[in-house]
Amino acid sequence: MTDFRSSFLQRVSERGYVHQCTDFAGLDRLLADGAPVGAYIGFDCTAPGLHVGSLLQIMLLRHFQQAGHRPIVLIGGGTTRVGDPSGKDESRRLLDDATIAANAAGIRRVFERFLTFGDGPTDAIMVDNQDWLGELRYVEFLRTIGRHFSVNRMLTFDSVRLRLEREQPLSFLEFNYMILQAYDFTELARREGCALQMGGSDQWGNIVNGVELARRLDGAGSSLPSLYGLTSPLVTTASGEKMGKTARGAVWLNAAMRSPYDYWQFWRNTADADIGRFLRLFTELPLAEIRRLEGLSGPDANVAKVRLANEATRLAHGQHEAERAAATARATFEQGGTGAALPTILVPAAELEAGLPVVKAFARDSILAATNGEARRLIRGGGARVNDVRVTDEHLTLGPSDLIDGELRLSAGRKRHAVLRPIEPQRTD
Repeated sequence: MTDFRSSFLQRVSERGYVHQCTDFAGLDRLLADGAPVGAYIGFDCTAPGLHVGSLLQIMLLRHFQQAGHRPIVLIGGGTTRVGDPSGKDESRRLLDDATIAANAAGIRRVFERFLTFGDGPTDAIMVDNQDWLGELRYVEFLRTIGRHFSVNRMLTFDSVRLRLEREQPLSFLEFNYMILQAYDFTELARREGCALQMGGSDQWGNIVNGVELARRLDGAGSSLPSLYGLTSPLVTTASGEKMGKTARGAVWLNAAMRSPYDYWQFWRNTADADIGRFLRLFTELPLAEIRRLEGLSGPDANVAKVRLANEATRLAHGQHEAERAAATARATFEQGGTGAALPTILVPAAELEAGLPVVKAFARDSILAATNGEARRLIRGGGARVNDVRVTDEHLTLGPSDLIDGELRLSAGRKRHAVLRPIEPQRTD
């Protein structure tokens, strides 16, 4: 189905967000009726923030709110204590309560950039499934909810089947995850009137479980509304790599975990073949403008990449940081300057005065190289530069005489740069 009455489904289908739906016609009627509808996506608290791999789901909730509906961000404070087996070859490390709470706070800070929270009918809310999962009486839960799940069918789900085929252990704790996730949908329908769960295509089985559980409970006299599931495609780059993964690790949306400048550079380095798709998914530019930009080729394609970087950074970090990152890039690449937003490496002045080995400078803080060995390989490959001069000697030491206006500019290849600055020790008197 491609012709939709509802503005939300029309918008997200045109931009490439839609993969599967449990009932396109029914969901379209519900969303087109005029009254705000609640929809949720769940995010477990396994890290102190979210990375670009979650950005498509975040954008889905943003479009949902802009279409006049109510986004619900479900924080998996309870399910994080179990661990989602989807896409994992081994069990996740179990986290303590303090770590889960700190991670949840970091995740909320990401969403505050993309959604409007409040008490209005279309304002976003954030809920934690620990509120109900933490109160479950387990045997009673299994008798009431667990009896609706077939183990035979659960064994066919990719998250379980692939783990077993690879002879990787699957704990009974993890095996319960899909039951708990289905129950989340039931609780959100009861508590918040939520009618739609969205997620990546790898969550299809879990989402269908939630829809079917509500139908079975309806048969037992429940007053739950009709529930729907909608999935989006998993995003990979044109080269087949998983979205958001780089040689330097995950591309985090939290500024404390990846600087706005580095985030801007990630989008600026998009492959030509991905420009149009990424503009549709990760910006709010009009489709006509996107078609114009993706039609650019050769050196002109860089115009589209800069636009993508500006728009994506604006959404994640605000207009000021986007403009600052773009200005830094211009100063770095076009004008030969350093730029204020480049990652900064601080070293004690005494260390620089004694002679700082260039290998250690590039490996400092893992900004340009993760290890000394990686820094040496960078130098041997001709990719290391100090103040725009190629480093040919891995035994070179840097000193105060190398400073230009009180700093050193380090470059790894053509696209990664940092500024090294000496600092004086703080006085204690």
